[in-house]
Amino acid sequence: MAASEKTLTINNCTTNEGWTVVLPRRSRQRRKATKSRVLEEKKEPWTPSDSLTDPSKEATLVQKMERCINKIDKSEFYHTFRDQIQKSVADYFNRVLGSEIKMQMVIYGIGSIDLYEPPRLQLSLAILLRRDFSWIGNVEVFDPILSATESRVLETLGCSVMSINEHGRREALKPTMFFMPHCEAELYNNLLQANWKLSLLKNMVLFGNSFETYEQHVSLCKNSPILSSVGHILAARGFTNEFRIQTVSDDYYNAFHDSSWHIFSPILESELQFINS
Repeated sequence: MAASEKTLTINNCTTNEGWTVVLPRRSRQRRKATKSRVLEEKKEPWTPSDSLTDPSKEATLVQKMERCINKIDKSEFYHTFRDQIQKSVADYFNRVLGSEIKMQMVIYGIGSIDLYEPPRLQLSLAILLRRDFSWIGNVEVFDPILSATESRVLETLGCSVMSINEHGRREALKPTMFFMPHCEAELYNNLLQANWKLSLLKNMVLFGNSFETYEQHVSLCKNSPILSSVGHILAARGFTNEFRIQTVSDDYYNAFHDSSWHIFSPILESELQFINS
């Protein structure tokens, strides 16, 4: 059965890591802890913990990324993904762009592209999007676990590595795509909190965990610890256009399952008064 046809069941109402998705046994794999936890902290300077790069390791990682990019580029998954943008989501992107020519891309929480394949697949998808859609501009990347070697490889691939840990609190002062597959709820919540104004939300496109699934989890798990991390996510559901993607095959399931495009369209200030931001 194709991954996109699998039945997802929300389980486990006690975890503070978010929800647990119950899958058929052959695909039930727990994602390694490659995503950083997000704390309620202010922006702060950041540099990789290891200051030295390894040229040999860097060359090997570049080759890994090139193979990964090529794999996705030729896949049914990417063709389906790109078709969805062109047929269902492009009008919303144009609305966010407005009179601007380019939309910058900000990638948060990518994880270790050296140690794990899912982050490599996710980064490859972002690079292909920039290649195939001329309206995508500069790409900035941040994860506090990135090594110096990974940072150099990201720059080789045409990305800029941030020198500030924003904890997801970038204000969308201009059209911005936040590319955040499988980040933690706190990071999405921080991002929404920082942009909780009509003038900022209209500039945002978010690719990440399905907000609808967060809402379903909370409705089934009334006492879930995740409640403290999803206030803005739940409040935004009323003015969010969400488009779920299809993973198509098991090769891309771990990296992209339960992911959606989110575009925000609040019309009145009163829509933003459900919670104290």
